[in-house]
Amino acid sequence: MTTETTGTRLRGALLSRPSRGRLIVAVLCGLLGFGLVTQVHATSATGGLGSARTDDLIGILSDLNSRGDRLRAEIADLQASEQRLQSGTGRDQAALDEARARLNTLGILTGTVAARGPGIVLTVMDPRGRVGAAVLLDAVQELRDAGAEALQLSGVRIIASTAITDDPRGGLDVGGTRVTAPYRLAVIGGTDTLAQALAIPGGVLDTVDGRPGAHAVVTRSPHLTVTALQPLRQPRYARPAP
Repeated sequence: MTTETTGTRLRGALLSRPSRGRLIVAVLCGLLGFGLVTQVHATSATGGLGSARTDDLIGILSDLNSRGDRLRAEIADLQASEQRLQSGTGRDQAALDEARARLNTLGILTGTVAARGPGIVLTVMDPRGRVGAAVLLDAVQELRDAGAEALQLSGVRIIASTAITDDPRGGLDVGGTRVTAPYRLAVIGGTDTLAQALAIPGGVLDTVDGRPGAHAVVTRSPHLTVTALQPLRQPRYARPAP
């Protein structure tokens, strides 16, 4: 076989119409390349902690440890309540005490009773109106995740159904009530845990201070009172199950 014949056949193979098997291999190679690029981008996006400072990492770890301790304490309380209710001695009194404690807890969660205890006050100064509802919603969510038990924003009790939106006239609409800066968010719960939740890198405090003219301050208080109440509304559709 001559060199010319071999070259002719090689060019013919390269220029010939690709077979089905070649197309499948090409498609698989393309999908593999796309997957590698996606993985690189995902790894880059989640690698923010690698560039964080040691103090920031310690703060994040402390916040996670505090949340874990709080959850373990709640589990222990529930287990102790279960043992009291299952024991034969004083079962009726234990059930009554448990029902009363549950009623008080539900009253605080629904905002129908006042609450007092240790906590923090987040004060947000915003003379230029650059802090919107999204920032306050983030603050409320972070505080709830950190164990907040009662919240009050500028005289309005915050419960699960309270909406916080931007008011077209300026300021915020909190559950149908217009409030303006400076905003005062009073929160009852563990003071250190709540304060750390707002101070994490890139958190609420950093977000507020990044807005022109805005500034946020957290004040710890051993004795805080949340006095604003929410009316108890009857459900429209739900009824107690038998």
